[in-house]
Amino acid sequence: GMEKISNSILASAGILAMAVGLASQEALSNIVGGLFIIFTRPFKVGDFIRVDDDVVGTVIEITLRHTIIRNVENRMILIPNSKINSATIINSSYGDSSTCAFIDIGVSYDTNLDGAIDVMRQEIMKHPLLLDHRTEEEKKADVPEVVIRVVNLGDSAITLRAWAWAATAVNATVMKYDLLKSIKERFDKEGIEIPYPYYNQIVKTN
Repeated sequence: GMEKISNSILASAGILAMAVGLASQEALSNIVGGLFIIFTRPFKVGDFIRVDDDVVGTVIEITLRHTIIRNVENRMILIPNSKINSATIINSSYGDSSTCAFIDIGVSYDTNLDGAIDVMRQEIMKHPLLLDHRTEEEKKADVPEVVIRVVNLGDSAITLRAWAWAATAVNATVMKYDLLKSIKERFDKEGIEIPYPYYNQIVKTN
């Protein structure tokens, strides 16, 4: 009887040791990850980052075990440092934080494209968050502050894309949402159609 008990104690001790070993390995990799973040500084508290494609938000705290990110819905997300160090990180606050927003609008095939592009440019140029991102050479060569091009000939619409720069990723997002609204309203005023798919339904009656 005693032998059985001692064997089971030894077995559970072995399992316990293995569990402790695995836990400490995980803890150690998080601590090493934390030190790596602190010394190499891929991001710092206050930076706006994207971790893989899962998490986007502002870094609130970096501890030895995990990094805390506040996402756009104001939720706190704790990510183990070992995961952070193996993830792809887009840091919108690293170096030059200016960000380009793509503003895509579809117009109908009978639209005067140059006219629609002019209207789009006027609306974008009015936005207070717009940043002139041109180099001195580009300014001298009269490259427009907002470049707008035809990027797609779709089934029911021609897509116009504007490249509009802002100082930060957050500003670029706010500016894009504002402009989608103001360009749509201005197109309505100018009689420029933003098409949507039409469906003809054939109903057979016996």
